[in-house]
Amino acid sequence: MIQRRTLLAAPALALPAAAQPAWPERQIRWVVPFPPAGTADILSRILAERIAPRIGQPIVIENRAGAGGTLAATITAQARGDAHTVMVSNFAPHGVSPSLFANLSYDAVTDFTHMALLGALPMVIAVNPALPAANFQEFLALARARGQGLSMAYGGNGTASHLIGLTLHRAANINPTFVPYRGAGPALVDVLAGTVNCIIETLPAAIGHIRAGRLRALAVSSAARSAVLPDVPNFAELGLGAATGVNWFGFCGPAGMPGAVAARWLAELRTALALPDVQTRLTDMGVEGTNLDPAAMTAFVGQEVARWREVVRANNVTAD
Repeated sequence: MIQRRTLLAAPALALPAAAQPAWPERQIRWVVPFPPAGTADILSRILAERIAPRIGQPIVIENRAGAGGTLAATITAQARGDAHTVMVSNFAPHGVSPSLFANLSYDAVTDFTHMALLGALPMVIAVNPALPAANFQEFLALARARGQGLSMAYGGNGTASHLIGLTLHRAANINPTFVPYRGAGPALVDVLAGTVNCIIETLPAAIGHIRAGRLRALAVSSAARSAVLPDVPNFAELGLGAATGVNWFGFCGPAGMPGAVAARWLAELRTALALPDVQTRLTDMGVEGTNLDPAAMTAFVGQEVARWREVVRANNVTAD
């Protein structure tokens, strides 16, 4: 099912008529690869609400969830050359799916105009407070002692929680029993109930439970500590740099998007992301700011595809 929200734009009156750019000529189609109310959807609405008045055209948020984000990516890739179609790229459809799906109809790098990295979501390892592990070192000792007797929940095959969990278990020399769920919600329910010992999940999904004391955070997967959990160590400082990785949200259009349009989008995104209220909202959500230009973003996507291909193959990961 398609779900759309239209963000009405105020008339573009700031420039004289002679200076008005040719783009945009009509409303913008902003495709989100996940359902409403998730991080990708919230991030999109925050940005679109601020950009629409500046470009003088409505922005229609179109939620196209399904197949790990590949449905939205396919739709965008098929709009080759369209200056009015954009999407939120992501770890799943643009990093992992090229290795999970044998007959994917798009190339994650060449079939898109990659413009920016909007934000990174560190993963957090959190345990039920009843587990006798006050810190990550105690968790490692317990995990090594219990082996598969320690259970770790994750939100589905091929997700960031799954793949970063797999890299962690190799880097840390632990072998927990991985328990798959269809999404973070049900996984968190069982960890909170003590049915499963721990979880590795995106920080925005877990932060409320951590702040309320229902979960104990032990480590984050980013290269630096998180601003919302400054007392929690990251993998690198724990000697597990090989497991460092994040879920991420980027911004792209189809291949063939005019260069001037891509440049305008980059400028508008940077302006919106720099607004104090936007920064506050994203920080509260646990989304870390980033600043990659189109060339760096394109290279980043290629690196993600290559990295996770190795993890998928080494662990025989298949799609749900």
